[in-house]
Amino acid sequence: MSKGKRYEEPKLNIKKVIAVIVAILVIIMFVFIIKDILQKEQDTNTGNISSLSYFASFYDNKWGVIDSNGNTVIEPSYQEMLIVPNNKNDIFLCTYDVNYDTGEYKTKVLNSKNEMIFTQYDKVEAIANQDKNQNLWYEENVLKVQKNGKYGIIDFDEKEILPIEYDSISVISGIKNAILVQKNGKYGVVDEKGKQLTDIAYTEIRPLGKDNKSGFIVKDEQGKYTIIDYSKNQVLTNQYEGIEAVSGNDLYVVVESGKQKLIKKDGTEVLKDGFDKITAILKTSEAGVIYQKADKFGVMDLTGKVIIDSTYDFLQEAKPGIFIASKDSKFGIIDSNGQEKLPFQYQSINYQEAADFYIAEDDSFQANIIDNNFTVKQTGILIEVDSDRGYIKLKQGEDYKYYNFKFEERAQTEILTNNTLFVSKKDDKYGFVDKDGNVIVDYLYDDVTSQNVYGFAGIKKDGKWGSIDNKGNVIIEPTYNLDNYLLVDFIGRWHLGQDINMNYYNQLD
Repeated sequence: MSKGKRYEEPKLNIKKVIAVIVAILVIIMFVFIIKDILQKEQDTNTGNISSLSYFASFYDNKWGVIDSNGNTVIEPSYQEMLIVPNNKNDIFLCTYDVNYDTGEYKTKVLNSKNEMIFTQYDKVEAIANQDKNQNLWYEENVLKVQKNGKYGIIDFDEKEILPIEYDSISVISGIKNAILVQKNGKYGVVDEKGKQLTDIAYTEIRPLGKDNKSGFIVKDEQGKYTIIDYSKNQVLTNQYEGIEAVSGNDLYVVVESGKQKLIKKDGTEVLKDGFDKITAILKTSEAGVIYQKADKFGVMDLTGKVIIDSTYDFLQEAKPGIFIASKDSKFGIIDSNGQEKLPFQYQSINYQEAADFYIAEDDSFQANIIDNNFTVKQTGILIEVDSDRGYIKLKQGEDYKYYNFKFEERAQTEILTNNTLFVSKKDDKYGFVDKDGNVIVDYLYDDVTSQNVYGFAGIKKDGKWGSIDNKGNVIIEPTYNLDNYLLVDFIGRWHLGQDINMNYYNQLD
């Protein structure tokens, strides 16, 4: 049934409709462009608001949490340090009501809104680990939970990774993503996704290499050792009274009758005499081993022939045929013929494998950057080597300079592409310029630091330090003596703590 005339819809003016739609689309596009520009401006070394980082904070003898813009997230009010297991997640672990006599304590978990989360457990804790230099880290994606005396693992979304049925949960020391679990008196290893890397069947587990994919040395109930690889396969056909964490080229160092020997995977003996200890297997197949005899180090091939006499206090293979060595408390470099490639005059030498160069440092902390032909390419106080972005930062005289891995000098703007401010020097004073060389912070300071990843930089005057933001605004006037700090690094009014391994920031005023 047709409608009466008064209800007939007017005809559309198609041209006007199209014009309106286009105008709306342009406005929407303009809004998104402006939003993107503002977001990019905000993201450039300011601690990106949409992707904040979080850090433990310390003020007036109390602990809290700040974000990477320097804002207080959790007021410093706790007696114990708040743990931030992954600084990209707003999950903060609090320990309280600690009884230092009995070792008893309580835990709770807070988010950035200061809300309690993960409340169904008796305890929630980070899974802590450290390397040989005592640098502390946490498993970044999982937490240990306890209930009714048993332990399990959850992820940051509270998804159960391991059921709460284990007697203990700890770590394989120095190995990331290798979590040691105990059940019914036996140990096994799982990763952060709950995958079993070994059966829960051993009385002792140690790492074979530097990561969880290198395998594990395990001990059974009879006190015998073998090796389990990343796929839970038994690597060695026999079980031994001891196995050393030394392997390579399908060769392993085992102990039988109280003595080390080198074997193949099938148990065939390769070397058993001429050494007290084998400390490394050379990288090139069939090349040989580094051995120790009478507290000195040398090299022998797989027939037992000595290639380099055991006359060195330290010996480490840098790359095939090249060794970093030490004698008389000084370091040098030799080749497989024992010929000196670098004289023994350095306090330390490190090989940068990814870039194929050496860093040789003397007693005064001056570093020679040396190429693979053993030619000194640059000299200065080493500030930083960034393998990801491919640069070296050196202090040469009073200037900070950047070089790529071809040892070519590069401007700060070429290296620090996300920075808004760049260090500049004039008349022996430091300031900051923008990428076009315009002065943003005048030349007033005796020393400064480059912007950190959160957009802040340090400024020094008359022996005292302060900070500026990414626009050059002064956050703290130079006020603080930081002579006892290893690293000058500010987030707003907060400064990195003296123990940099703990990764916390304290407020100095």
